[in-house]
Amino acid sequence: MMTRKQLSRLGLFDAKVPRYTSYPTAPHFSDAVRPGDFVSWIEAVPVNGTVSLYLHVPFCRRLCWFCACRTQGTATLGPVESYVDTLLAELDLLARHLPRGVKLSRLHWGGGTPTLLSPDLMRRLIARIRELAEFAEGAEFSVEIDPNEIDAARLDVLAEGGMNRASVGVQDFDPQIQHTIGRDQSYDITRAAVDMIRDRGVSSLNADILYGLPHQSRARITDTVQKLLSLGPDRVALYGYAHVPWMAKRQQMIPSDALPTPAERLDLFETARRLFLWDGYAEIGIDHFAHAHDGLAVAQKLGRLRRNFQGYTDDTSDVLIGLGASSISRFPQGYAQNAPATSTHTAAIREGRFSTARGHVFTPEDRLRGRMIEMIMCDFRIDAAEILRDFAITPDALARLLEDTSRAFEGLPQVTEAGLYLPQEARPLARIVARSFDAYDLSKAGHSAAI
Repeated sequence: MMTRKQLSRLGLFDAKVPRYTSYPTAPHFSDAVRPGDFVSWIEAVPVNGTVSLYLHVPFCRRLCWFCACRTQGTATLGPVESYVDTLLAELDLLARHLPRGVKLSRLHWGGGTPTLLSPDLMRRLIARIRELAEFAEGAEFSVEIDPNEIDAARLDVLAEGGMNRASVGVQDFDPQIQHTIGRDQSYDITRAAVDMIRDRGVSSLNADILYGLPHQSRARITDTVQKLLSLGPDRVALYGYAHVPWMAKRQQMIPSDALPTPAERLDLFETARRLFLWDGYAEIGIDHFAHAHDGLAVAQKLGRLRRNFQGYTDDTSDVLIGLGASSISRFPQGYAQNAPATSTHTAAIREGRFSTARGHVFTPEDRLRGRMIEMIMCDFRIDAAEILRDFAITPDALARLLEDTSRAFEGLPQVTEAGLYLPQEARPLARIVARSFDAYDLSKAGHSAAI
């Protein structure tokens, strides 16, 4: 068993590392990728192939102080209605370039607060998406739902439109913590939202909670997890709160002196983790838990677990198209990100062009290192046979790379003929180990704590 002293020596309590939902990470994108590249990559999607579609809604009725997402507050629906018009026009533009017969393997609405949309706006979006492409067999339509911003009418439209997975943000149920992070959301309100979701036959429910919040303690996170378990989510994301007030100005409202220390953060994570495992959830990657029937658990068993901008996924599509301001798309050729400012994005769409502002074209080395990082993040191992089969690297060069990583972490990552493996006790170091395969300058941007 690793001691806290050993974890500290290896950098767990000091390191700032990416979450590796992409490789390279977004700070390394450049303006070398433009709308023309985005169009050519869309047109290169195989006829009758599959794509995933992500729609970003950057509006919230209120701005939670803990959130570092790019969002904006609105007291009225006027800006939201205008934005939906832009999304509809963007879907029309996409339809001009998407090859025939393409189907959707995944559709996800995120934000912001997608459930801020009125039933009519939701209905218009769903209808236009259905015109764009049919759902593939086994497709998943998921929506991020704010329990404070949902009602029966909106859930009816989503369920009728095919939503079969709902994602509910919880963060923490403790009233003091909620008040401190600007997110008042009672258990009763959350329970009512979950009941409405289940009543409409939505087959899968996700929930997100945070550890590392101000005033959080072992007793408080235990209480939150037990209340969450009573809601019966199929999948849970246990994210570490990233306190980056220099990037997200609203986080300046959160008192830094009330935050737990890095060692206390680890204790909070382990407390919640044990509760999920005791309740029968499978551990998925570094921060997810799922029932055995859930798609993530199945994908993990089959070695098909993947990682993208939504976190862990069982989606097998090679293409993720992001629509809306700041959305990021992933193609076999590289990444493309829309203009982050809503006004800039809207102006481009109204001119009849995509707003692609930056991105990255993959090099062969990007693909090699990106896959090794994904393996560490998903499976805590690097499969040497797959790497040698799919990438241009010699057995000797791969062996040296893996041995160097093992030595850098005092031999904890175990190297065999099969590749590299992180035993259970070393898994808190997964993101730091993944960083050792990152060839980019990580000083270019501030990243979140490793735990």
